[in-house]
Amino acid sequence: MLEKILQVFKIKELRNKILFVFGILVVFRLAANIPVPGVNVEQLRQFFENNQFFGLLNMFSGGGLRNISIVMLGVGPYITASIIMQLLTMVVPKLEQIYKEEGEAGRQKFNMWTRWLTVPLAGLQTFGMISLFRSQNILGNLTSFQLGTIIMTATAGTIFLMWLGELITEKQIGNGVSIIIFAGIVAGLPTGISQTLVIWDPAKVFTYIGYAVFALLVIAAVVFITEGQRNIPVSYAKRVRGNRIYGGTSTHLPLRVNQAGVIPIIFAMSIMLFPGMIANFFIHASNPAVANIASSVNNIFKNQWFYGSLYFILVVLFTYFYTAVTFDPRQIAENLQKNGGFVPGIRPGQTTAEYLHRVLNRITLTGALFLGAIAVLPFVVQGLTNIQTLTIGGTGLLIVVSVVIEIMKQIESQMIMRDYEGF
Repeated sequence: MLEKILQVFKIKELRNKILFVFGILVVFRLAANIPVPGVNVEQLRQFFENNQFFGLLNMFSGGGLRNISIVMLGVGPYITASIIMQLLTMVVPKLEQIYKEEGEAGRQKFNMWTRWLTVPLAGLQTFGMISLFRSQNILGNLTSFQLGTIIMTATAGTIFLMWLGELITEKQIGNGVSIIIFAGIVAGLPTGISQTLVIWDPAKVFTYIGYAVFALLVIAAVVFITEGQRNIPVSYAKRVRGNRIYGGTSTHLPLRVNQAGVIPIIFAMSIMLFPGMIANFFIHASNPAVANIASSVNNIFKNQWFYGSLYFILVVLFTYFYTAVTFDPRQIAENLQKNGGFVPGIRPGQTTAEYLHRVLNRITLTGALFLGAIAVLPFVVQGLTNIQTLTIGGTGLLIVVSVVIEIMKQIESQMIMRDYEGF
């Protein structure tokens, strides 16, 4: 491993790319620590400690929301815009045609529309966040000019981070948006370690050891599931064209266990965020009935068992939903048939599509249960170890492992292109 790292830094072009990415991340972390004016820091800290929803939202913002910084929303609006555009391709045939049939030009046009959609989403989300923070006495009274300035600043911060993410992606070291989220998650680790050392209790040494062992097991499981796939054998019939024979080869069609990635967790988090957010808006309403209902909803969603169970169910359901969106067995079967390919023992066409659908449903069950378990992992760890400062964030861990694996693959592929021995 050390030899590989040294070889990476011996190549000037690759070394410059890595240093450029580090420089971008430094800029991002500086921006994430510049707060907007008028923030009650103590009230803000208590709010995030008592609210699981916004702890997750802070993670996807890259850590900027906890400080109510100028990049408080992070790349969240861009991710939301991407999800909306992907869902619209299912509803609007014209969009699907542009994205799939017009090649690179169509994808660039699709990405441009996604960026434009990010702007109003960022403005709306900033207004909602500021309204919520004002209701919690985290932000003081703001004039219309101050409110407009904060909204414009936070929206510009989101667009700025989106641009930084695209700069990182262009260097082919990994996905820029994922790396920015990864940096925000990792940046919180030193704080967690320092807090744990401050409240260190020698009587709990075995608890900490068990926690560390459990963390390693979880990381191994995340890597195993993330890399896991089912290979469907595919053979191609021989075809004669002129004096040449084509086909007659065998390959495989990989079906990943976790086909949906972390998208189902983001979907579930978005759905569960709304009831608590709306309840927080009306909890101080002048109408007693409305205030009581809002207080009841808020208390229900603060119940760990209810929150964890509903979160798990939504993640499982959204895993099946997003897998169905991104992988169409009928289209795969048609493409195989057009190219003379077939699954041994399975008739081409509709029978192949049904076979792929059946296999996909079975392996998706494993991926869905895994994602659901990862989503509720923080509650389990808190209950077993009673460690609050270094609780494993399952979603964060999944993102970190996925990003590290992707970066390693990207760097290794660039090393292989340069034909280095040992790779």
